[in-house]
Amino acid sequence: MCTGSDSGLGSDSKSDPDSNGWSRARGAVLKSLVLVGGALLLRRLTKSTTRWDHARIVAESLNGEKFSKEQAVRDPDNYFNFRWLSCPAADMVDGSKVLYFEQAFWRTPHKPFRQRFFMVKPCAKELKCDVEVSTYAIRDAEEYKNFCDRPRDQRPQPEEVIGDIAEHLTTIHLKRCERGKRCLYEGSTPTDGFPNSWQNGATYCTSELAVLKNNEIHAWDRGFDDDGNQVWGVKGGPYEFKPAPSSSFNDVLNPLSFASQPLGKRIEGSFVLQE
Repeated sequence: MCTGSDSGLGSDSKSDPDSNGWSRARGAVLKSLVLVGGALLLRRLTKSTTRWDHARIVAESLNGEKFSKEQAVRDPDNYFNFRWLSCPAADMVDGSKVLYFEQAFWRTPHKPFRQRFFMVKPCAKELKCDVEVSTYAIRDAEEYKNFCDRPRDQRPQPEEVIGDIAEHLTTIHLKRCERGKRCLYEGSTPTDGFPNSWQNGATYCTSELAVLKNNEIHAWDRGFDDDGNQVWGVKGGPYEFKPAPSSSFNDVLNPLSFASQPLGKRIEGSFVLQE
Protein backbone atom coordinates (compact mmCIF):
# COMPACT_ATOMS: atom_id res chain seq x y z
CA MET A 1 0.00 0.00 0.00
CA CYS A 2 1.46 3.40 -1.04
CA THR A 3 1.62 5.95 1.83
CA GLY A 4 3.83 8.66 0.30
CA SER A 5 2.54 12.09 -0.71
CA ASP A 6 1.87 12.96 -4.34
CA SER A 7 2.67 16.62 -3.79
CA GLY A 8 5.91 16.27 -5.70
CA LEU A 9 3.92 15.84 -8.95
CA GLY A 10 2.29 19.20 -8.71
CA SER A 11 4.99 21.15 -10.54
CA ASP A 12 4.59 18.98 -13.74
CA SER A 13 0.81 18.91 -13.81
CA LYS A 14 0.56 21.76 -16.31
CA SER A 15 1.89 20.69 -19.72
CA ASP A 16 2.46 22.61 -22.95
CA PRO A 17 -0.78 22.76 -25.04
CA ASP A 18 1.21 22.59 -28.32
CA SER A 19 2.99 19.48 -27.11
CA ASN A 20 -0.33 17.81 -26.25
CA GLY A 21 -1.78 18.66 -29.64
CA TRP A 22 1.21 17.18 -31.45
CA SER A 23 1.02 14.02 -29.37
CA ARG A 24 -2.65 13.58 -30.18
CA ALA A 25 -2.03 14.13 -33.91
CA ARG A 26 0.85 11.69 -33.94
CA GLY A 27 -1.24 9.11 -32.14
CA ALA A 28 -4.02 9.52 -34.67
CA VAL A 29 -1.61 9.05 -37.57
CA LEU A 30 -0.09 5.93 -36.05
CA LYS A 31 -3.53 4.50 -35.37
CA SER A 32 -4.55 5.13 -38.97
CA LEU A 33 -1.40 3.43 -40.28
CA VAL A 34 -2.00 0.40 -38.08
CA LEU A 35 -5.61 0.12 -39.24
CA VAL A 36 -4.70 0.46 -42.93
CA GLY A 37 -1.81 -2.01 -42.61
CA GLY A 38 -4.01 -4.51 -40.80
CA ALA A 39 -6.69 -4.23 -43.47
CA LEU A 40 -4.18 -4.81 -46.26
CA LEU A 41 -2.69 -7.81 -44.45
CA LEU A 42 -6.13 -9.29 -43.82
CA ARG A 43 -7.06 -8.82 -47.46
CA ARG A 44 -3.88 -10.54 -48.55
CA LEU A 45 -4.36 -13.45 -46.19
CA THR A 46 -7.99 -13.98 -47.11
CA LYS A 47 -7.57 -13.59 -50.87
CA SER A 48 -8.79 -16.86 -52.36
CA THR A 49 -6.69 -18.92 -54.75
CA THR A 50 -8.65 -19.70 -57.90
CA ARG A 51 -8.98 -23.11 -59.52
CA TRP A 52 -6.72 -21.96 -62.35
CA ASP A 53 -4.12 -20.73 -59.85
CA HIS A 54 -3.83 -24.28 -58.49
CA ALA A 55 -3.47 -25.70 -62.00
CA ARG A 56 -0.78 -23.15 -62.83
CA ILE A 57 1.21 -23.99 -59.68
CA VAL A 58 1.13 -27.71 -60.47
CA ALA A 59 2.08 -27.17 -64.12
CA GLU A 60 5.02 -24.99 -63.12
CA SER A 61 6.16 -27.60 -60.59
CA LEU A 62 6.08 -30.40 -63.17
CA ASN A 63 8.22 -28.33 -65.53
CA GLY A 64 11.98 -28.48 -65.60
CA GLU A 65 14.87 -30.91 -65.32
CA LYS A 66 14.92 -33.15 -62.24
CA PHE A 67 16.90 -36.19 -61.13
CA SER A 68 16.44 -39.07 -58.69
CA LYS A 69 20.17 -39.06 -57.93
CA GLU A 70 19.94 -38.69 -54.15
CA GLN A 71 17.53 -41.62 -53.92
CA ALA A 72 19.72 -43.77 -56.17
CA VAL A 73 22.72 -43.09 -53.94
CA ARG A 74 20.73 -44.00 -50.80
CA ASP A 75 19.22 -47.17 -52.24
CA PRO A 76 21.04 -48.30 -55.41
CA ASP A 77 19.51 -51.79 -55.25
CA ASN A 78 16.02 -50.46 -55.92
CA TYR A 79 16.25 -47.03 -57.55
CA PHE A 80 17.99 -45.64 -60.62
CA ASN A 81 19.19 -42.12 -61.18
CA PHE A 82 16.75 -40.98 -63.85
CA ARG A 83 16.39 -37.68 -65.60
CA TRP A 84 12.91 -36.12 -65.62
CA LEU A 85 12.47 -33.38 -68.20
CA SER A 86 9.28 -31.46 -68.93
CA CYS A 87 8.38 -28.14 -70.53
CA PRO A 88 5.34 -26.26 -71.92
CA ALA A 89 4.17 -27.48 -75.31
CA ALA A 90 0.73 -25.94 -75.97
CA ASP A 91 -2.37 -24.36 -74.46
CA MET A 92 -5.76 -25.86 -75.15
CA VAL A 93 -8.78 -23.73 -76.01
CA ASP A 94 -10.23 -24.29 -72.52
CA GLY A 95 -7.01 -23.08 -70.87
CA SER A 96 -5.56 -26.50 -70.07
CA LYS A 97 -1.76 -26.63 -70.14
CA VAL A 98 -0.10 -29.29 -72.29
CA LEU A 99 3.44 -30.24 -71.23
CA TYR A 100 5.87 -32.50 -73.03
CA PHE A 101 7.54 -35.01 -70.72
CA GLU A 102 10.37 -37.48 -71.19
CA GLN A 103 12.55 -39.70 -69.02
CA ALA A 104 15.99 -41.09 -69.66
CA PHE A 105 18.86 -42.70 -67.84
CA TRP A 106 21.11 -40.02 -66.38
CA ARG A 107 24.06 -41.28 -68.44
CA THR A 108 22.14 -40.94 -71.72
CA PRO A 109 19.86 -37.93 -71.27
CA HIS A 110 19.27 -37.53 -75.01
CA LYS A 111 17.96 -41.06 -75.45
CA PRO A 112 14.60 -41.00 -73.65
CA PHE A 113 12.81 -44.30 -73.19
CA ARG A 114 9.53 -42.76 -71.98
CA GLN A 115 7.69 -39.89 -73.66
CA ARG A 116 4.28 -38.49 -72.77
CA PHE A 117 2.11 -35.42 -72.85
CA PHE A 118 0.81 -34.09 -69.54
CA MET A 119 -2.44 -32.18 -69.60
CA VAL A 120 -3.00 -30.04 -66.50
CA LYS A 121 -6.26 -28.30 -65.66
CA PRO A 122 -8.56 -27.59 -62.69
CA CYS A 123 -10.76 -30.40 -61.48
CA ALA A 124 -14.39 -30.21 -62.47
CA LYS A 125 -16.41 -28.45 -59.78
CA GLU A 126 -18.36 -31.60 -58.91
CA LEU A 127 -15.15 -33.48 -58.06
CA LYS A 128 -13.52 -33.26 -54.64
CA CYS A 129 -10.09 -32.26 -55.91
CA ASP A 130 -8.16 -29.20 -57.05
CA VAL A 131 -6.09 -30.19 -60.09
CA GLU A 132 -6.39 -32.90 -62.74
CA VAL A 133 -3.22 -34.26 -64.35
CA SER A 134 -3.74 -36.61 -67.29
CA THR A 135 -1.13 -38.41 -69.39
CA TYR A 136 -1.44 -39.10 -73.10
CA ALA A 137 0.57 -41.06 -75.62
CA ILE A 138 2.26 -39.11 -78.44
CA ARG A 139 1.25 -39.89 -82.01
CA ASP A 140 4.82 -39.71 -83.37
CA ALA A 141 7.06 -39.90 -80.31
CA GLU A 142 10.27 -40.05 -82.33
CA GLU A 143 9.62 -36.55 -83.65
CA TYR A 144 9.47 -35.22 -80.09
CA LYS A 145 12.70 -36.64 -78.70
CA ASN A 146 14.66 -33.93 -76.83
CA PHE A 147 11.81 -31.49 -77.44
CA CYS A 148 12.70 -29.35 -74.41
CA ASP A 149 16.40 -29.23 -75.28
CA ARG A 150 15.81 -27.80 -78.74
CA PRO A 151 15.42 -24.14 -79.73
CA ARG A 152 11.74 -23.20 -79.94
CA ASP A 153 11.81 -22.79 -83.72
CA GLN A 154 13.08 -26.38 -84.07
CA ARG A 155 10.28 -27.98 -82.06
CA PRO A 156 6.83 -29.07 -83.21
CA GLN A 157 4.64 -25.99 -82.87
CA PRO A 158 1.60 -25.79 -80.54
CA GLU A 159 -0.95 -26.58 -83.26
CA GLU A 160 1.09 -29.68 -84.19
CA VAL A 161 1.33 -30.70 -80.55
CA ILE A 162 -2.43 -30.58 -80.13
CA GLY A 163 -2.85 -32.72 -83.24
CA ASP A 164 -0.36 -35.28 -81.91
CA ILE A 165 -2.14 -35.91 -78.59
CA ALA A 166 -3.04 -39.61 -78.87
CA GLU A 167 -4.39 -42.28 -76.51
CA HIS A 168 -5.42 -41.27 -72.99
CA LEU A 169 -3.39 -43.29 -70.47
CA THR A 170 -4.07 -42.14 -66.90
CA THR A 171 -5.64 -39.34 -64.86
CA ILE A 172 -4.57 -38.29 -61.38
CA HIS A 173 -6.70 -36.04 -59.17
CA LEU A 174 -4.64 -33.82 -56.87
CA LYS A 175 -5.76 -32.13 -53.66
CA ARG A 176 -4.02 -29.48 -51.62
CA CYS A 177 -2.05 -31.10 -48.82
CA GLU A 178 -3.11 -30.64 -45.22
CA ARG A 179 -1.28 -28.06 -43.13
CA GLY A 180 1.94 -29.43 -41.68
CA LYS A 181 2.70 -31.90 -44.49
CA ARG A 182 5.76 -31.54 -46.70
CA CYS A 183 3.77 -31.57 -49.91
CA LEU A 184 1.74 -28.86 -51.62
CA TYR A 185 -0.51 -31.20 -53.64
CA GLU A 186 -0.96 -34.96 -53.65
CA GLY A 187 -3.25 -37.47 -55.27
CA SER A 188 -3.62 -40.68 -57.23
CA THR A 189 -5.54 -42.51 -59.89
CA PRO A 190 -8.77 -44.28 -58.83
CA THR A 191 -8.15 -47.41 -56.74
CA ASP A 192 -8.99 -49.63 -59.71
CA GLY A 193 -6.45 -47.75 -61.83
CA PHE A 194 -6.36 -47.78 -65.62
CA PRO A 195 -6.00 -50.68 -68.07
CA ASN A 196 -2.40 -51.73 -68.55
CA SER A 197 -0.91 -54.96 -69.86
CA TRP A 198 2.71 -53.87 -70.16
CA GLN A 199 4.37 -56.94 -68.60
CA ASN A 200 4.27 -59.78 -66.07
CA GLY A 201 0.55 -60.42 -66.44
CA ALA A 202 -0.52 -56.93 -65.39
CA THR A 203 -4.09 -55.93 -66.18
CA TYR A 204 -4.17 -52.47 -64.62
CA CYS A 205 -1.86 -49.84 -63.20
CA THR A 206 -2.08 -47.14 -60.53
CA SER A 207 -0.17 -43.88 -60.17
CA GLU A 208 0.48 -41.61 -57.23
CA LEU A 209 1.85 -38.10 -57.52
CA ALA A 210 2.96 -35.50 -54.98
CA VAL A 211 4.11 -31.94 -55.64
CA LEU A 212 6.47 -30.63 -52.97
CA LYS A 213 8.06 -27.28 -52.33
CA ASN A 214 10.94 -26.17 -54.55
CA ASN A 215 9.42 -28.04 -57.53
CA GLU A 216 10.29 -31.49 -56.17
CA ILE A 217 8.10 -34.29 -57.57
CA HIS A 218 7.38 -37.73 -56.11
CA ALA A 219 5.90 -40.26 -58.55
CA TRP A 220 4.95 -43.89 -57.99
CA ASP A 221 3.58 -46.14 -60.74
CA ARG A 222 2.71 -49.81 -60.16
CA GLY A 223 1.14 -52.63 -62.14
CA PHE A 224 -1.21 -55.29 -60.75
CA ASP A 225 -2.76 -58.52 -61.97
CA ASP A 226 -6.41 -59.55 -61.69
CA ASP A 227 -5.86 -60.81 -58.14
CA GLY A 228 -4.44 -57.51 -56.96
CA ASN A 229 -0.83 -58.71 -56.79
CA GLN A 230 1.79 -56.13 -57.70
CA VAL A 231 3.70 -57.41 -60.73
CA TRP A 232 5.82 -54.42 -61.70
CA GLY A 233 7.02 -51.16 -60.20
CA VAL A 234 9.08 -50.39 -57.14
CA LYS A 235 7.59 -51.50 -53.82
CA GLY A 236 9.47 -49.30 -51.37
CA GLY A 237 7.87 -45.98 -52.25
CA PRO A 238 7.76 -43.34 -54.97
CA TYR A 239 10.63 -42.05 -57.04
CA GLU A 240 11.82 -38.69 -55.72
CA PHE A 241 12.78 -36.22 -58.44
CA LYS A 242 14.58 -33.09 -57.32
CA PRO A 243 15.39 -30.10 -59.54
CA ALA A 244 18.80 -30.24 -61.14
CA PRO A 245 21.46 -27.82 -59.91
CA SER A 246 22.86 -25.45 -62.49
CA SER A 247 25.92 -27.71 -62.88
CA SER A 248 23.91 -30.87 -63.59
CA PHE A 249 25.06 -31.21 -67.18
CA ASN A 250 28.70 -30.91 -66.13
CA ASP A 251 28.08 -33.45 -63.40
CA VAL A 252 26.60 -36.07 -65.69
CA LEU A 253 29.87 -38.01 -65.99
CA ASN A 254 30.30 -38.54 -62.25
CA PRO A 255 29.91 -42.30 -61.68
CA LEU A 256 27.34 -43.95 -59.43
CA SER A 257 27.85 -47.55 -58.44
CA PHE A 258 24.90 -49.87 -59.13
CA ALA A 259 26.87 -53.09 -59.23
CA SER A 260 25.03 -54.83 -56.42
CA GLN A 261 22.22 -56.09 -58.66
CA PRO A 262 22.14 -57.07 -62.34
CA LEU A 263 20.83 -54.30 -64.60
CA GLY A 264 18.11 -56.39 -66.20
CA LYS A 265 16.63 -57.43 -62.88
CA ARG A 266 16.63 -53.89 -61.60
CA ILE A 267 14.94 -52.53 -64.71
CA GLU A 268 11.97 -54.83 -64.09
CA GLY A 269 11.50 -53.29 -60.68
CA SER A 270 11.62 -49.71 -61.90
CA PHE A 271 8.45 -47.74 -62.47
CA VAL A 272 9.73 -45.83 -65.48
CA LEU A 273 9.70 -48.69 -67.95
CA GLN A 274 6.01 -49.37 -67.63
CA GLU A 275 2.97 -48.99 -69.84
